[in-house]
Amino acid sequence: MKLRGIEFGPILDASGVRGFFGEGYWYHRFLKPMGLNFAGCTFVAKTTTLPARKGNMPMGKDGITMKVWKPKCVKVNFRKGIMLNAVSLSGPGAEFLFGIGRWQARTEPLFLSFMSIATTPEERIAELQEFVKLFAKYLPFAKYLPGFRTPVGLQINYSCPNVGLDLSCLVDEARNGLSIASVLDIPLMPKFNILTPVKAVKEISDDPNCDAICISNTIPWDKLGEVGIDRKKLFGSDISPLAEFGGGGLSGKPLLPLVIEWVHTARACGIRKPINAGGGILKADDVSSLYHAHADSVFIGSVATLRPWRVQEIIRRARQLF
Repeated sequence: MKLRGIEFGPILDASGVRGFFGEGYWYHRFLKPMGLNFAGCTFVAKTTTLPARKGNMPMGKDGITMKVWKPKCVKVNFRKGIMLNAVSLSGPGAEFLFGIGRWQARTEPLFLSFMSIATTPEERIAELQEFVKLFAKYLPFAKYLPGFRTPVGLQINYSCPNVGLDLSCLVDEARNGLSIASVLDIPLMPKFNILTPVKAVKEISDDPNCDAICISNTIPWDKLGEVGIDRKKLFGSDISPLAEFGGGGLSGKPLLPLVIEWVHTARACGIRKPINAGGGILKADDVSSLYHAHADSVFIGSVATLRPWRVQEIIRRARQLF
């Protein structure tokens, strides 16, 4: 997937699958002997917020790694190929992450990911403006962008199910956000989930500041029935095992047919911007299905935990097809 002349490759990380800086997670060391290997996949950082956010994932003293081995806000069913998470964007905040300098030191193209956690559109726009000030190259107090050794893009996340984002005025908010972030003069890729109406995303994708679309983030627990996913069949109850954290969002196998259908519909409705599609990719043939749906690239996330031995064959298939 080439954006503004920058080759980001045919397959990207789901934001955060390797953490904020590519450090991964403690359990990755045990999955590597099983074949977990991200070589050939473009790094996308874990979504950051502007201020530090406690969320539901306890973080260690370094602010970027998990404090506990088995966080209560994540449920995994390996047999069914599903994950439910309510991490809710735990992290140390953008200023802290930029200040470490590890993003700037990377030598291959990457994407950063940002989401506002404010409660009103006006407050969210203000948070994005402050984030852009941190990131911008032309403002005298914004010192970070010139330090990057490699091209970088920005994924603006409008889809996290665990922060209570109201999507009722999504089009105006996303287009305003793209306008604000355009001063960075880097590729901009807003991220949505498949609950977002295709017609709304079409309006956003037509904005000249939009370079690509990323689809799909997890599906919120309370919306699973709306898209035909049987919660009781998957989890044995209509009450989320993460109810204490708001229910969480589903990733894994059930998402794939929904993402394929969304991409087909998007193309039929006239979306022409590149689509980076993912959700439920657990084997190489899933990449082929998204290719035939006319996605331009794919991303992988939950497969790294659910089927780590298939990650490399998925990456190879993507590099063969796209």
